[in-house]
Amino acid sequence: MTHLTIELADFARDFAKILAIRSKVFHQEQQVDPKLDFDGQDEICLQLIAYLDGEAVGTTRIRYLNQNTAKIERLAVLPSARRQGIAKKLMLKALEAVSPFTADAPQGMSEAIAQENVTEQPETTEIIIHAQEYTALFR
Repeated sequence: MTHLTIELADFARDFAKILAIRSKVFHQEQQVDPKLDFDGQDEICLQLIAYLDGEAVGTTRIRYLNQNTAKIERLAVLPSARRQGIAKKLMLKALEAVSPFTADAPQGMSEAIAQENVTEQPETTEIIIHAQEYTALFR
């Protein structure tokens, strides 16, 4: 039986795990230039890590563009952990993580944006979310 947990990362403690996942998926598998991936924004973003049986297998980050807009970016799941719904669960957890910050926005979070994939992900899951704060489509 497998056990999945998704946690808010501590940047100093967990960035090596995030780096390893993103390097494997984006740089090695998808041939994305590391300069595009590592844009100097990671320290100011909320980072999530998915653990499958204690092993870091997935990650995403949330970057606030302004008081009303959060961008969910850099979603990556290791090939060995795909087809288990981890990407979908990371997206849902990212939206859940954004929710506490909506109280500070004048009329709540108005927009959540999922970054377009540089190349098509092998694991395709479509999530359509309609909430009072925002409407978002994730593929």
